[in-house]
Amino acid sequence: GAVTRLSDHLAVHHGAIQVGIVIDGERALLIDAGDASVLDVLGGLGVRTVDRVLFTHHHRDQACGAYLLAERGARITVPAAERDWFEKVEGYWESPKSRWHIYSFHPHSMVLAEPVRVDDTVADGTVIEWGPARILVLSTPGHTDGSVSYIVEADGGKVCFSGDAIYDAGQVWDIHSLQKGTRTTDYHGFLGAREELVASLRKIAGRSPRMLVPSHGRIMTDPAAAIDELARRLDEVYDRYVAISALRYYFPDMFRESEGRPGHMAFAAEKTPPAFLRHIGTSWVIISESGGAFVMDCGSQRVVDELLKLIEKGEIGSVEALWVTHYHDDHVDAIPAFQKTFDAPCFTDRSVADVIRQPLAWRLPCISPSAARVDRVTKDGESWEWREFRLTAYHFPGQTLYHAGLLVEGRDVRMLFVGDSFTRAGIDDYCAPNRNWLGEGVGFDRCIALVEKLAPTHIFNCHVESAFAFTPEQCRFMRSKLAEREKLLARLLPWDRPNYGLDASWVRCFPYEQRSRPEVEVEIRVIVTNHSAAAQTAAARAVTPRAWRAEKEGAARAHAAAASWRSARIESRREGEIALRIRVPRTAPGRYVIPVDLRLAGRHLPQITEAILVIE
Repeated sequence: GAVTRLSDHLAVHHGAIQVGIVIDGERALLIDAGDASVLDVLGGLGVRTVDRVLFTHHHRDQACGAYLLAERGARITVPAAERDWFEKVEGYWESPKSRWHIYSFHPHSMVLAEPVRVDDTVADGTVIEWGPARILVLSTPGHTDGSVSYIVEADGGKVCFSGDAIYDAGQVWDIHSLQKGTRTTDYHGFLGAREELVASLRKIAGRSPRMLVPSHGRIMTDPAAAIDELARRLDEVYDRYVAISALRYYFPDMFRESEGRPGHMAFAAEKTPPAFLRHIGTSWVIISESGGAFVMDCGSQRVVDELLKLIEKGEIGSVEALWVTHYHDDHVDAIPAFQKTFDAPCFTDRSVADVIRQPLAWRLPCISPSAARVDRVTKDGESWEWREFRLTAYHFPGQTLYHAGLLVEGRDVRMLFVGDSFTRAGIDDYCAPNRNWLGEGVGFDRCIALVEKLAPTHIFNCHVESAFAFTPEQCRFMRSKLAEREKLLARLLPWDRPNYGLDASWVRCFPYEQRSRPEVEVEIRVIVTNHSAAAQTAAARAVTPRAWRAEKEGAARAHAAAASWRSARIESRREGEIALRIRVPRTAPGRYVIPVDLRLAGRHLPQITEAILVIE
């Protein structure tokens, strides 16, 4: 990678991430390490040893090469608040709380696959005197809870190394890392860390550095202007989000300051559900004239119990079918109990069936370990008759990409069951990790276009007792706000399409978790979503645990010894697959994290995702 010399004793290595280099004769202090490829350029700067490494935050792309530097004798220094995510990572990877029912995204799953020794910690106000430099530590949470920045005074000037707090003037590396609950859980906190992030950046600006060096992005020579522009753009995007957010219905107190703001959609009118419907927890039940029951979702034992009571009271004769709107735990946890109790077929869209049939293969928000039997996988637009009703199934990528919609026509109504995708206030896109894509014909734009086309008399949300319907004007308004948001995010994010910065799972492993034994070959499929307008070639390789590596390569190359690169050409706006094969050596039983490196469009993205191997 290239090196930029900032002053006599200060340089930046432009690798997978940008690494700060403070030079003192033949020794160096590094700020972040990335994949340790910085070791390849130090000789050209006259450096023979790395004395110390200071980390801005815990993410794998920042720190996956840390162990190589530690092995060479460098002192590893990390933010005190993130120490455990460097040296006690087993606690994260072995906890069921990090795997199932995920409503909290802190820490982000980009924690290290294996621990690294920590020698020192720093906190806000710590000062490090090292060689020609005086280094001030600033606590700058936002991108992660414990992120810090380093103000380096050397050669008569001040330079700030700010981690991933900012990418360039008015830009951040991604949006999904800013998912954070303030008055609710992280799950509901779209852009929830933006105020914290901006406050951190203002704190940096208050120190008047002449340059701002991000981990990803461009070196900024007017830090204050770059920060002002980012704050303005974040406010713009958040306003467009709130304008049509379903959360205004669920949590009105969160949005009091924006009530009545021009450009924000008025709530849809409330409607009374037809008398032949019942609402139990997150389930809707249609009762036919014959007494048959068609059930939607089963998130708790209470649903099973209430259905049995309805049968006992004679309100229904039998439970005849189960439809699943989406994979979230509060909609599927009790499907095994339902299927044990009632002899009823289960229907859903393929996107949902793929997850609920084998949840172990996926890592997603709110995922349940309960595996469901799906008897019939529906195609988009497929219709069938049930009793006096005509049912039509749709792929409905609203609240989550893995979501289905069901139109039920009969008894003089056209009812659209949308899972959790809408409330009277708008769209449920408050959780970026749910994979809410932007663009014409995808994500919520597709869902709203379908509502326009179907013109239902009633729309039903699984969490809401009443029904509602959007007017054509409201549908057009929501689609226009989504289009505006896409344009604003295209300026805010440094990717050719903003979905890369929104979609935390654009690179994922399938199956996410699998069991194996020693001396067996396993396959991990790396699934890459090409959000771009043109076909692209992606390349991936697995990074096996250090204990598995028999190779005795030079330290600078050991991190690459795991496997050779494999590549695939991926069509525009499609998923592509790269199959990686790994032979498990003789090893101790346990849970092993297998990160994956990716190359795409000139970017090297170290350990961007991971798979889990449970060795028995």
